[in-house]
Amino acid sequence: MPPGTAFTIAVTPKIPPRLARLEELANDLWYSWDRSTRSLFSSLDHALWGAVGHNPKAFLKRVDESKLLRAAEDRVFLAHYNSVLSAYDFYHSGPPEDCAHTGLSSSDQVAYFCFEFGFHVSFPIYSGGLGILAGDHCKAASDVRLPLVGVGLLYRQGYFSQTIDSEGNQQVIYADSDFEDLPVTPVLHGNGSEVRVEVEMPQRKVVAKIWRAKIGHVTLYLLDTDLPENSQADRDITHQLYGGDRTMRIEQEILLGVGGTRALREMGIRPTVWHINEGHAAFMVLERMRDLVRQGLPFPTALEAVAANTIFTTHTAVPAGHDHFSDDMMTGYFEGFYNDLGISRDDFLALGRAPDSNDFNMTALAIRGSRFQNGVSKIHGNVSARICRHLWPQIEPEENPVAYITNGVHVPTFLAPEWADLFDRYLGHEWRNNICDAKYWSRIEAIPDHLFWSVRQTLKSQMFYGVRARLALQNSRNHGSEAHLDRLLRFTDPVNPNILTIGFARRFATYKRATLLFEDLDWLRRIVLHQERPVMMIFAGKAHPADVPGQDLIRRVSEIARLPEFQGQILLVEDYDLRLARRLVAGVDVWLNSPVYPLEASGTSGMKAAINGGLNLSVLDGWWGEGYNGKNGWAIKRGPENMAPHLRDKEDSTDFYETLQDHVVPLYYNRDKLGYSPEWIKMAKNSMISLLPRFSAGRMVGEYAQNFYVPASRQGSHYATADYSGAQKVADWKAFVRNAWWGVAIRRLDAPANRISFGDTVYFDVAIRLNGLKPEDVIVELLIGPQLPHATISDFKHYKFECTGAEESDEQRFTLNLAVSLCGKLDYRIRVYPYHPLLTHPLEMGMMLWL
Repeated sequence: MPPGTAFTIAVTPKIPPRLARLEELANDLWYSWDRSTRSLFSSLDHALWGAVGHNPKAFLKRVDESKLLRAAEDRVFLAHYNSVLSAYDFYHSGPPEDCAHTGLSSSDQVAYFCFEFGFHVSFPIYSGGLGILAGDHCKAASDVRLPLVGVGLLYRQGYFSQTIDSEGNQQVIYADSDFEDLPVTPVLHGNGSEVRVEVEMPQRKVVAKIWRAKIGHVTLYLLDTDLPENSQADRDITHQLYGGDRTMRIEQEILLGVGGTRALREMGIRPTVWHINEGHAAFMVLERMRDLVRQGLPFPTALEAVAANTIFTTHTAVPAGHDHFSDDMMTGYFEGFYNDLGISRDDFLALGRAPDSNDFNMTALAIRGSRFQNGVSKIHGNVSARICRHLWPQIEPEENPVAYITNGVHVPTFLAPEWADLFDRYLGHEWRNNICDAKYWSRIEAIPDHLFWSVRQTLKSQMFYGVRARLALQNSRNHGSEAHLDRLLRFTDPVNPNILTIGFARRFATYKRATLLFEDLDWLRRIVLHQERPVMMIFAGKAHPADVPGQDLIRRVSEIARLPEFQGQILLVEDYDLRLARRLVAGVDVWLNSPVYPLEASGTSGMKAAINGGLNLSVLDGWWGEGYNGKNGWAIKRGPENMAPHLRDKEDSTDFYETLQDHVVPLYYNRDKLGYSPEWIKMAKNSMISLLPRFSAGRMVGEYAQNFYVPASRQGSHYATADYSGAQKVADWKAFVRNAWWGVAIRRLDAPANRISFGDTVYFDVAIRLNGLKPEDVIVELLIGPQLPHATISDFKHYKFECTGAEESDEQRFTLNLAVSLCGKLDYRIRVYPYHPLLTHPLEMGMMLWL
């Protein structure tokens, strides 16, 4: 280096006119699931493509212009380029009315708020499952042309990069993104000025700039406070994803919910449906209510109007996982809000109040501000209904409004291209349009076993290459010897990938139990170190920097992996990211998941393994409780929820060992003369056939559209017509019911029958003291069903009573003549609950009285 001061200058190449649309491709995250587009950039300069982290926009700023000029004259490259453009233009063609098949109209608009979005490694504004799910939601919405816009924050620092030292200690590395390298552009007014919004914080206003990202047919809007007019502390609000203290968290959530709503308003976007994906964005309902109150609506009416077209999805399976803030903190940030809403401090805080808590709970706010709520698997829906039962205090959890829509994965993103090529050959190119058609996927049976196995082995070899590269870098940085590296890599042989390989890769959190299989090391040795049937296990994942127990799990895995007998057969690979994830889910033979039941809300990594022909070995929790059919993988049955943790772990680990030893390992190594196990392939095909269509993001988004978006749009419109007269009617009626319900009572007038003959008609007669309510304000109902030890409400049939007139007192008589069509001992119950035809859910009031 010559003496003197070093200066830096960036020289951006000029893109030849013939290749001008490369910039368009680089600014549309369509490339995140279109591999042909990514390979187009890679073919220009493979080394640079890797150096810029597979980032097309950064690539075009750094590629040598001479390579662009040569490509503009290269017939092979131009053919590839034109093929990509043809596919891109076809994908983006068609009028807005193409969304009609979703049930929504071209005038509808879904606003999808989320704290993080994960599309591709080149756009690091995500940390893990929640962000990847949000990214897949947007991609699937684009595929079906569902009219959706995303709203989030543009972080300078996404989640951290991870290294693991020789002792298993996680090292955290954060890096700032250069927004010029990201596929985002500022949103501009018609006069060319940048769109900005202001958000009130204590004693100040924070300014946020709006950026736009294109995801096919979907647009994502991101707020950024790193602006000169803000103080350094306020510039840092959008600096780091999941960084900082409680003050940083509440300010990020205010910016997302309040600022995001104002951003849409400033851009002239008027959503007809609002979707809160996890509680971080729940402050959105406060801003929307304040806007309506300023237009003259009373607060209760504004609440009903906002809630009518709001959806809330929770991804958390434990009460402690829901964000909450102290009352003092809420008062400091929202005093102006509750004044604008025309309500008292206590009434404002009550919006986020949960029993046995003095904090403001974001999940409680999200539920009170929405009329559509869901968990992300069937099991999680039930868990969420129980967690949130206090919001409908007189309703049994199985009947309250919390439903479920099981997560799915975006198949074009996570399906390996080798499978796509094989499907083109044996299923026909139309498989892309039939991803959700379960019957269609039975055609996988027609794929010859040797070709199916060949693809599996190819993907496994590719995974081994990737794992070897990472382990080599890891070993070098930790000053390991060449001999040590040879021991680490002795079984990851890409040329002969015939060792049974099990993958465990996810966030290192204690409930996920990454070290469950280390409960009995002697038993594990007998399974893993078998001379004729060896097993390799690959671990990867990050622990939150503040999660010390999670980091202890990483150290424990590292400790076991370093034991001489396990070296090379238990591997810990650092820096788990989307790129490594795609390699692992496509390459491993078995995907392991060992959560504490019922704490796995859904999980999607196992879905990704399944669509690539991998087999799941998992606790029957989350999505696997719905996916497992006895022939498409292996399940660990759950024990009693109240079992002591050490006993539960011992029992579950025993089940895992027995399943591995008696089923998984023998099946894999039961090979024929062609070198593979026909029964293994049969199970792998069954896995793909049964799971790919059921757990795709296309199915998931279709269910959101049918079950939530369309009803929410209609309900919102119904409530808003005639100056919100519908919302006003419901608000007034609910207030009337709340005031009267304490005095409602039910008594029986008929003499109960103890025994009847089949087909006989039974007469039921009750009197209801309505305390000022009208007969049409309530439903009186009989529930009857067979006498079962653990009967639930779903086991009962429901019959409605008719009002037959007034009694002498403040009572109304309700009767039912029922021809009983069941035999045996029957149980029945009689109940009354408030009803109005404008309610979104018949039990949303949370009030019910049983006889």
